[in-house]
Amino acid sequence: MKFRHIFFDLDNTLWDHRKNAYLTLKDLFNRKEINSLYGIDFEEFHNKYDEINERLWEQIRDGEIDKEYLRQHRFYDTFLFFGVDNTELAEHFEINFLDEIVGYNELVDGTKEVLDYLKDKNYNIHIISNGFYDVTHRKIKGSGLTPYFETITSADDVGVRKPNPKIFEFALGKANAQKEESILIGDDWIADVKGSQGFGMDVIFFDALKEDKQEEKLKSVKHLLDIKSFL
Repeated sequence: MKFRHIFFDLDNTLWDHRKNAYLTLKDLFNRKEINSLYGIDFEEFHNKYDEINERLWEQIRDGEIDKEYLRQHRFYDTFLFFGVDNTELAEHFEINFLDEIVGYNELVDGTKEVLDYLKDKNYNIHIISNGFYDVTHRKIKGSGLTPYFETITSADDVGVRKPNPKIFEFALGKANAQKEESILIGDDWIADVKGSQGFGMDVIFFDALKEDKQEEKLKSVKHLLDIKSFL
């Protein structure tokens, strides 16, 4: 058997961040009566938030901003787009969003089945996440995934994020794994695929958004259970 250690990305690979964020935001939005107070449509608000948040996470990944900047700006900038300049309201959303999102814990389709499959085949399973340390651990615990993982590495452990090779180096050291016997499964083309390739580790691209990226010898799946064909 070539691989012994399987490293998973967490958000949108196993833990359905998109769905959980949507449900959390909708609840916060309704509780604060944003529609009746400011005349903002929730779907439009969610789409704009999603766009701003994705861009800020890309800037974090590329080392242009830190997580404090992201936390100060993702909701503030979203409300500002709709003409609402209110730092207190933005802060309320930020604090409560991070606190409440871990209460939803919807998983990507096939998560537990594929983890059971890998456990049964005696693979060592780990997490490498670009998320915040405390939120990452709460997501894993709250969704009942803790027993599956031998190690959990979050970006806060290292001070850098994928695709930086240092986070891969740290995670492999923590897992006592060699890169030749390790493979990462993740949904982010830059952080996961390019990060793994740059580090010299094998990777399976979980093409959750059906981007249909083409690359010679690329291992790619559109459903988690399809990784059985590689492992």
